[in-house]
Amino acid sequence: MLFYYIKDRTKRSVCAVLSAALFVCGLSMSGTTAHAASLDELAAEAEARKSLPIQTNEIDNWPAGPAISAESAILMDANTGVILYGKNIHERCYPASTTKILTCLIAMEQGNLDDMVTFSHEAVFSLPAGSSNMGMDEGEALTLEQCLYGILVASANEVANAVGEYVSGSIEDFIALMNERAEELGCTDSHFMNTNGLPDDNHYTSAYDLALISCAFFQNEMLCKIGNTPRYHFEPSDTQPDDFYEKNKHQLITGEIPYEGILGGKTGYTNAARQTLVTCAERNGLKLVCVVFKEESPAQFTDTVELFDYGFNNFQTVNIAENENRYQIESSSFLETGNDIFGSSKPILSLDPDSYVIIPNTISFDELDSSINYEVSRENSIAQISYTYHDAYVGSAYLNAASANVSSYDFASDAIVADPVESEPEPPKETTIFVNVKNVLIGVVTFAGIVILLFIIRAFARNGRNARRRKNRVKRKQNRRERIRSRFDDFDF
Repeated sequence: MLFYYIKDRTKRSVCAVLSAALFVCGLSMSGTTAHAASLDELAAEAEARKSLPIQTNEIDNWPAGPAISAESAILMDANTGVILYGKNIHERCYPASTTKILTCLIAMEQGNLDDMVTFSHEAVFSLPAGSSNMGMDEGEALTLEQCLYGILVASANEVANAVGEYVSGSIEDFIALMNERAEELGCTDSHFMNTNGLPDDNHYTSAYDLALISCAFFQNEMLCKIGNTPRYHFEPSDTQPDDFYEKNKHQLITGEIPYEGILGGKTGYTNAARQTLVTCAERNGLKLVCVVFKEESPAQFTDTVELFDYGFNNFQTVNIAENENRYQIESSSFLETGNDIFGSSKPILSLDPDSYVIIPNTISFDELDSSINYEVSRENSIAQISYTYHDAYVGSAYLNAASANVSSYDFASDAIVADPVESEPEPPKETTIFVNVKNVLIGVVTFAGIVILLFIIRAFARNGRNARRRKNRVKRKQNRRERIRSRFDDFDF
């Protein structure tokens, strides 16, 4: 392992061949019986793990998930956190190099891709001989973007250390930041002791926690691009003199195992952790993160494919706003929000139009249970509606107060624009609720019309009564005259 620190990659290749030859000779001298027995034991352990319980299979009417040889595994929707498949998801496991997903997430959040990262003595020489690296020397430097390729494609441990020092000033401070960020993301079964996943009894996580971290990772387009790179070319520069390529070991990324919709991932391996793998794929509106822990090669890849097929073939997304009818959100037609007083306004409350649930293909939205929580901290949201199916969380939607849409008009083409440096920051815009003038006017006119119509009807009714009275008076007079005339007719004058 003395050759680990030789920078020239041609010499390192020769040394690697010599080391392999010595290893084979050693095996020949000591015999291969013990090694073969260990392989048989590993195969037996992997087969036994297939019988471990799958928690999601216990949900009534939930699609039955595959029996895989991983100790722990999860299939989670990256956008909603809905768990489609779960097997021992809270069991603490060694993540190996999948740790680097958190390292790169923090680096992207805290750093600048164009910044130079210089390799210190500790970053390079604190690693055990023979650990995964790409041969960087003390004093050399790469951009942060190149470092991310070195971590995610080459799985270089010394690069992860250097990035930690770049972000926090020291590896120790960066490790503290890793644990803080994991807690912020909702992790409860994790504790990190290094930047790269090298063996440590106190360095562990769970499939659920790593899925949460990976969901945040795969929301970043640049990290997806870097993490989905099959092969990367490191070109020589003033700060790094070598010209070399590094190849990704993730077979779903390199295409050795073809699969449609792969967005990226990270491999990992140590003797204690065995094979670990994180992968993200997207199809049919589903963006799924798969984590498998403690596998034997190549099952980490084939089981991931099986889990992705299970997810994409058995589940669907259903828009909440288009299907929800249990929470009728109606605002008075006289109370609107917006800036158009003549009716181009929005309702005061509305469901988030982009929210959705993820449910099995065999059930409908009406079969879901829901609960509403008014203790939300999201801006412009007054409540959150959560949906479950037999107590399994399947998605949520926010009940939002409509935001004011204040528009402006430039009345002069040569208007003077204030210096942005000297101008005071604009206060946050508040939601404005006002009386809709158009609806009010329509109401007033309608009311006036009804009143006028009532007056007209009343006038016709009174005129009708008066006409009948006049007719009756005329008839009574005629009757009196006829009676008088009939009396005089009895006398002969």
